[in-house]
Order: sequence, then C-alpha cells, then structure tokens
Amino acid sequence: MMRYLGTTGKYVSLIIGSLVALVPIVVILFASLKTNVEYAATGPLIPPSNWFNFANFATAFVDGRMMLGFLNTTIIAVVSVSGTILIGTMAAYVLDRFEFRFKKLVFGLFLIATLVPAVTTQVATYQVVNFFHLVNTHGAAIILFMGTDIVSIYIFIQFMQSIPRSLDEAAMLDGASRLGVYWRIILPLLGPAIATVVIIKGIAVYNEFYIPYLYMPAQDLAVISTSLFRFQGPYGAQWEIIAAGIMIVIVPTLIIFLFLQRFIYNGVTSGATK
Repeated sequence: MMRYLGTTGKYVSLIIGSLVALVPIVVILFASLKTNVEYAATGPLIPPSNWFNFANFATAFVDGRMMLGFLNTTIIAVVSVSGTILIGTMAAYVLDRFEFRFKKLVFGLFLIATLVPAVTTQVATYQVVNFFHLVNTHGAAIILFMGTDIVSIYIFIQFMQSIPRSLDEAAMLDGASRLGVYWRIILPLLGPAIATVVIIKGIAVYNEFYIPYLYMPAQDLAVISTSLFRFQGPYGAQWEIIAAGIMIVIVPTLIIFLFLQRFIYNGVTSGATK
C-alpha cells in the first residue's frame, strides 16, 4: 500500500508540475489566436473559434518591428557571450592554476558579489555607464552582460579542476608559455563548459528586459523583449497582439532548449566529481 501511494504521489506531483508550467503557455496561445472582441468575451482557457487566425502574429511582427528586435538581440548576445567566455575562462585559469597572495580573498569577493542584489547598485551603475556615454548604445548592455556573470566563472573553475595539471606541465616542458597552455590546452578542453555557458548566457540575454529597457530606451535599439511594449499604451493594451508577440519570442527559445538541454545538464555537472 505504501509503495502504491508513493508511486501515485510521484505521478500526481509530476502532473501538477507539468500543468503549472504548461497552462500559462496554453493561455497565451489561445489569446494569440483570438480577435479583440473574442478575447474580451471569452475566458482564458476557452479555445479560439478559428485556429488559423494568424493576423495577430503578422501585426506583432510588423508593427512591433520584431525583426529589428531580433537583430539587436543577436548583436548583443553574440558580443556579450563571446566576451563572457574569453574573460571567464581567463579568470578561471588564473584562479585555478596560479598561486598568489590574497587568492582566497579574491574568491571571497566573487562570492560576495553574487550575494549583493543587483537592484541596490543600479543608481551607481547607471551613473558609471552614463559617464562613459554608453546609454542608448549597444555597448551599455554588452558591458553589463559581460561584467556581471560570475556564475560562468564558477562553472569554468569547476570544470577546470577536472583537467589534470600534468597536461600543463607537459606543455610547458615542450616550451609552451602560460598563454600557450591556456590557448592550446585549456580552452579546447573546456568545450562542454563553454557550450553550457553559451546556452545559459544566450538565453539569459535573450530574455533580459530590465537592462535594455533602462539603458537602451531608443526605439531603434529595442530588443526582442522590449519590442512588445509597442502595444502597451496609457489607456490599455492590445493583449491578443502582445500574446502573439510572446509566442514569437517563446518559440526560438523553446526549440533551442529542447535540442540542447543535454549540453546544459552535462556541462553543469561536469567537473562536480573527479
């Protein structure tokens, strides 16, 4: 009886968890396929009368200038993710392979930085960004995304600890410099960790709203997450069009995650055990 109850409870909890994750997506899908009148007259869980009503999608894509949003998001994501990988792997290489004074203090400062709520430093951060005249440029988001990803450094350190130091020593005996060891030995072996950071960081940049909204208010610099604000006005919102825009935003992320989720799980757990 206890085994039966345990199995039943397990499946019931899985079903409830699935519903919690899927019901909001279903509600958004239904809303995106309804007209304005139908959306106002029906409930959120009532299916649309016409499953082939894609007018909201066309309006969201064209009037919301979502192609421009995808372009700006791609530029920011590519540059910031590349910079994160370069800076993160170099920092992890130094922290793991080198012995220097105050090394534990540096680790502690990295940890403290992750504990400080970002909202408490936004005034100072904005003043610094504005001082360098980066507001209303792609550089504002790129610099902030590159400089605030301490989690990636820890992922690289965790994975690097599983790479034998004997490889470094063998390369240096053959005449390689420290930079050569990093570039020819360490960086290629960090492939799984790099893939994990690319996926996690790329999705984070793709979904980020606050930083582009605050530092890039110009219409021509709108990213995919802020493009939906074009349908929000002082007297109301076109929710059926916003829902269609949300579906356009969700689909690429969902496809990428379904195909690359194994890299996320493998990369995060790689190096956890030796």
